[in-house]
Amino acid sequence: MRFLPIFVFSSWLLLIRASTHLVFIDVTSATGIQFTFEPAKTSAKYLIEAMGGGVAIFDADGDGRMDLFFTNGAALRPGMTAADYAIKTDPRYWNRLYLQQPNGAFKDTTEGSGLSGMSYSQGAAVGDCDNDGRPDLFVTGLGVNTLFRNLGDGHFRSSSLGSGWSTSAGFIDFDRDGLLDLFVARYLNWDFGKNKPCGGNGPLQAYCHPNEFAPTTHLLFRNTGGCKFEDISEDSGLNKSPGKGLGVAFADIDHDGWPDIAVANDSYPQQLFRNRHDGTFEETALASGLAYDEDGKVFAGMGIDLADYDNDSWPDAFINALANQGYSLFRNRNSLFEHRSASSGINAISRMHSGWGTKFIDFDNDGWKDLFVSQSHVMDNIELTQPGTNYKELPLLMRNVAGKFMDVSAKSGLGAAMAARGAAFGDLNNDGAIDIVVSALSSPARVYRNTSTHNWLMIQTLGTKSNRDGIGASVRITPASGPDQFGFVSTAGSYLSSHDKRLHFGLGTNRQVKLIEIKWPSGIVQTWTNVPANQLFLATEAAK
Repeated sequence: MRFLPIFVFSSWLLLIRASTHLVFIDVTSATGIQFTFEPAKTSAKYLIEAMGGGVAIFDADGDGRMDLFFTNGAALRPGMTAADYAIKTDPRYWNRLYLQQPNGAFKDTTEGSGLSGMSYSQGAAVGDCDNDGRPDLFVTGLGVNTLFRNLGDGHFRSSSLGSGWSTSAGFIDFDRDGLLDLFVARYLNWDFGKNKPCGGNGPLQAYCHPNEFAPTTHLLFRNTGGCKFEDISEDSGLNKSPGKGLGVAFADIDHDGWPDIAVANDSYPQQLFRNRHDGTFEETALASGLAYDEDGKVFAGMGIDLADYDNDSWPDAFINALANQGYSLFRNRNSLFEHRSASSGINAISRMHSGWGTKFIDFDNDGWKDLFVSQSHVMDNIELTQPGTNYKELPLLMRNVAGKFMDVSAKSGLGAAMAARGAAFGDLNNDGAIDIVVSALSSPARVYRNTSTHNWLMIQTLGTKSNRDGIGASVRITPASGPDQFGFVSTAGSYLSSHDKRLHFGLGTNRQVKLIEIKWPSGIVQTWTNVPANQLFLATEAAK
């Protein structure tokens, strides 16, 4: 058992004192983040121009402070063919790495890091795939995906891995051998040569609906050691179930001790790949109640998260959608899902919104997981064709009150309408409150600082027999009062993004946790008792 230090930075504390009536404060300027996702929009209206990029929150240089990574677009032109690649050499299209400094500001250290990228980039996934204590980075994109091995001190070495139009990805030890494997969602069977005119002429020309293109299969790579990966997409059974994947999340859906995979699909049935413990998966979304919305229809699934919002130990699912569809909340009842969008209040709140990055986060540290959604319609001219529907939108924050959700966006401090896409979540300054970073099309990324002052506990898992990150560990805590809370260690979820791997629990007025129980991927179960609140708790896996 070890207590880790807490860093609190003076520049952000001054902002809190000046705005104590807000939950979140936009500290983008104060932190020095100056990033804009460049979609390289053209008159050809290539669909990829509308999809945006993601964010990763992780400690890239091992100094105990969370750093930020943003994916970026690449240069496009009308008339591109299937043989053409987007060009990324111009620095305006580089992916960007910002290392956090001791004073809480961020410094752009992209040049010389090896992370500027090779293609039109989209998603980011983080995990220590060689168990050397340094988090590695995987970046998806159109045509080329790149694995960046962390060499230390903010420097990376790249190699390509997989192809097609890849979107969200995540590290997962699906076979529980102590090595992190890699799942990659792919969107459509599309390239520049398949682009076609859609909508009307002139200002009414639109990005094509995904129904215009065929689905494609997802990818699964098995880690054979040292971040060397073997493509087992066919042998695992994933090739039997193509989709139109945009979001990915992992959890142990059925409490069998093995991680399962959920994929948010765009205008296509949602997918749930159940782990069969033998290196294969079975797609069970229809049988499990997760494939369709509350009306039994397909919807534009983009961002996704899996977490226990009602504190009953079963991981639930949230998947957002486009305006006029409503976001979908699925409650897990003994590994079967039931729709709770209407009864929870989410359907009414979200009906006219369009969502992308999302996550269950306990933003007010009261012990109940709330919901954040970054928002914007996919069509940049939607206001011409659907009056009353907005292209740029404000972020949405929904507070969880014992399983019912309330829209608290207006008083949250999450201002500025934008064409938001990826969103990542983590405690940037180690004060016990979850902060939010959002990437947007053609406008500055935003950093939102959480000012919650309720009690909390963060748990950092360190695997020994399991993978070093402890990804795939199931955690239960028992506060001094109130219901038990549950978590699953993962950096996946949201849309195209990767998150602070440390598990966060809000404790309200509780100043102690009576019990922490961790079920490691190795099968080892450990407990700790009477743990004080308001600390980062390092949980190291026992030797046996």
